[in-house]
Amino acid sequence: MTDERYARLAADHLSADLADRWTALLRPCARLHPAATDEQPVAILGGTPELPPGTAWPEWPGHGPLSFVASVRCAALPREALTTGFPQDGTLLFFCFEYDGEADGDEGPFVSVDDPESWVGAQVLYVPEGTPVRPAEVPRELDPYPRTPLVAETELSAPDLWLPQVRQALLGDGGEWPDHFRETPVELRSFRRAFERLRGHMGHQIGGHAVPVQGPVEYEVADAHLGPGQRTWGDPLLDEEAARWVVLAQFDSDTDAEMEWGDAGTLYWLIRHEDLTASRFDRVRLVVQC
Repeated sequence: MTDERYARLAADHLSADLADRWTALLRPCARLHPAATDEQPVAILGGTPELPPGTAWPEWPGHGPLSFVASVRCAALPREALTTGFPQDGTLLFFCFEYDGEADGDEGPFVSVDDPESWVGAQVLYVPEGTPVRPAEVPRELDPYPRTPLVAETELSAPDLWLPQVRQALLGDGGEWPDHFRETPVELRSFRRAFERLRGHMGHQIGGHAVPVQGPVEYEVADAHLGPGQRTWGDPLLDEEAARWVVLAQFDSDTDAEMEWGDAGTLYWLIRHEDLTASRFDRVRLVVQC
């Protein structure tokens, strides 16, 4: 691993027993960074996607074409960074609808994980290795983002403190983090404070644990998948469903690519593990936090 910060965090701020429980929850991920001119990119933000002949540009019916966000060459990613079931080769293409309203106060249509009718506004296409492709014709309604090549390195990622597996590991059965920091158990205060400082940068990544802006994205997608209901933190049904979702990718706002998702937000693409293993990328769901 190129990054052992979270393991050191546990060693510095937790007892040996709690440190072991915590580090067992860490997952590798492929963190994406701007490529130097002499480096071969593994992913590209923006630009023009390459699609198989006859493949239509993704759109949200009634609203328009989706913006092209990124392409990822699966075989070029470090294998040790990826979860079981992630494609061994081929290319993943990420699209989402970006509304550009002109009238004051006109929010227009937007993709929300809570609105099933908007899910088609975020799509992931998988192009198998060896498939003939060619640069797609960009719909006239769109201005492509600047092409921004990225490289990858393996890093450790940590789960959000509010996820059930973390609460179980650090607080025990039925444990919940208190609303006020001062009520945090004394033996966990320095750890919680240091964790929140360490985890400030979202960035781009493939796999691993998401780095959320506004709380666990797994809970957002789980709650949306379960449908209307009065569920709260610690609801066993919500915990169980959240555990079924894994992060496919997250793409942060990016100055070089001229991408800004809301107010300096981040796009999180999640998929159930069984759908990832079966390459059912039409079941990917997008969570936007800013």
